[in-house]
Amino acid sequence: MSKSGGFTEMAGAKAAKEAPHVGVGMLGYAFMGKAHSNAYKKIPYMMYPPVAIPDLVAICGRNEEGVIEAKKRYGYQKHYTDWHKMLEDKDVQLFDNGTPNDSHAEPTIEAIKAGKHVFCEKPLARTAEEARTMLEAVKKSKVKHQAAFNYRFLPAIRQAYDLIKAGKLGKIYTFRAVYLQEWGMPHYGVPRVWRYHKAEAGSGALGDLAAHLIDLARWLVGEIKAVSGLARTFTTERPMPNGKGMGKVDIDDDVVSLLEFEGGAIGTLEATRFAAGRKNHGCFEISGEKGAIKFNLENLNEMEVFWVGEEPKETQGFHKVLVSEGYHPFMSNWWPHGHIIGWEHAMIHEINHLLDCIVNKKDVAPYGATFEDGYRCAVICDAILESAHSRKHVDIKY
Repeated sequence: MSKSGGFTEMAGAKAAKEAPHVGVGMLGYAFMGKAHSNAYKKIPYMMYPPVAIPDLVAICGRNEEGVIEAKKRYGYQKHYTDWHKMLEDKDVQLFDNGTPNDSHAEPTIEAIKAGKHVFCEKPLARTAEEARTMLEAVKKSKVKHQAAFNYRFLPAIRQAYDLIKAGKLGKIYTFRAVYLQEWGMPHYGVPRVWRYHKAEAGSGALGDLAAHLIDLARWLVGEIKAVSGLARTFTTERPMPNGKGMGKVDIDDDVVSLLEFEGGAIGTLEATRFAAGRKNHGCFEISGEKGAIKFNLENLNEMEVFWVGEEPKETQGFHKVLVSEGYHPFMSNWWPHGHIIGWEHAMIHEINHLLDCIVNKKDVAPYGATFEDGYRCAVICDAILESAHSRKHVDIKY
């Protein structure tokens, strides 16, 4: 690599051979469809040399006008309004499910039966029982499967994982995490969309936000042994999107849980869409015998660390690390140090990992979340709601 103006030039990498192509069929074109499509388009020239070239073969949605516009906008070759038809398309090798939660299980299971590799948004399903049917389907197949817990693929969080697995924190004592947003508060006037309907969403802040924290807790600290939970619904009715009266809200607006880990650590988590002033405040702190790590999603290029005994007592405390050096996870694909990346980059790293596993026959675990991870997260989510209902401690059983 050459150097210019003090920065390492990053366009000097060369591909040794032509990368294989993987045909993508996308179900859904809203928030996650947009985020995933953005990742597929950037992978060939930013994750360079590419492990695979994702071909945007087809996109599917129920509204034909909307899906045609999405096809044009994102650059897909074909469009469908029936996912069954898309799964018959022989050019589709990877099925990407970015739909609401009630549309995760059936299309994904049918894709597995059709021999397609599968990538499904989180939470994997509305309930643990539904997630188990998806897990059983992949166990009977040879396809690669990944649940979209994208925060595993942020450089700072992967760096935390590497430090923990290398024993740098020693014995883990505590895990504390919150995921706080405000958009559900009454002054926003959000109607009773699918996220507020149990039949479609399964749960509220729990599956939407806390699922991320649960996955990170399991991945970074270890398996969860038992939970205690509280849940509240603050707004029990919202106006229907079609303007026809009010609709019942039957999911949680806020959930809090105590966690007991198999390795002896204990933890807490809270997730809410009623935290005034918080936009996407996802934080965790892990404390161990040799040090501690703090992370905040709203400052995702940074982590804070403290190492026991390595600082003079006069200056001891957390210090901030900008995770943007070329030797930090994923960063060699991006910009010179100090030139930060954003939320969408986790999707790029995540999907690139899945493509690598597909074409090079690698295991998705431990770095990526498999359907086993998605199922275990769903079991813990169900247990938190069971505890909130019964007001009893609940042991986790898979």
